[in-house]
Amino acid sequence: MEEFDDFDEDLPKSKTRVKQEMHELQELGRQLAELGRAQLAEVPLEADMREAIETLHRIKSNEARRRQMQYIGKLMRNTDAEAIEAVLTRFKERDQQHLRFDRMAEDWRKRLLEEGKAAQSEFFDRYPQADHQQLRQLVRDSQKEIKNGKPPTNQRKLFRFLRDFFMQEVS
Repeated sequence: MEEFDDFDEDLPKSKTRVKQEMHELQELGRQLAELGRAQLAEVPLEADMREAIETLHRIKSNEARRRQMQYIGKLMRNTDAEAIEAVLTRFKERDQQHLRFDRMAEDWRKRLLEEGKAAQSEFFDRYPQADHQQLRQLVRDSQKEIKNGKPPTNQRKLFRFLRDFFMQEVS
């Protein structure tokens, strides 16, 4: 079977395979175009590719955007697609991690507000390094807010405190 694999590698690529690769590169270019400036700065790109993406961001016409995307796809042929994919994968993993922290923070916020002291004790048992005083104060203020029907300012502060705590724990 191995001798047939070597045989396949000697043949030129089919038109279908070439087109498929071009579409994959265009899709990679589209993903690059959706990144913000800070993320785009982390991607290893040539100057002409950066310029093409910045130009795309300024274009309003749909047809002109489509042509610019095709141009970006053409430029993608001369880039290190694997390095770009690695950076995009890292961004996706980071986003997934942030979503996980958001869910954890929201779950704990809800438990702390509904279950009170029991949830606080469990939280401090699991995370003894947390700032006990600040957490208790945020929970107390959030509960007062709920009781008095005020806007959820302290509840948001509690969420941010928990999310930042979980993010810091991983770092």
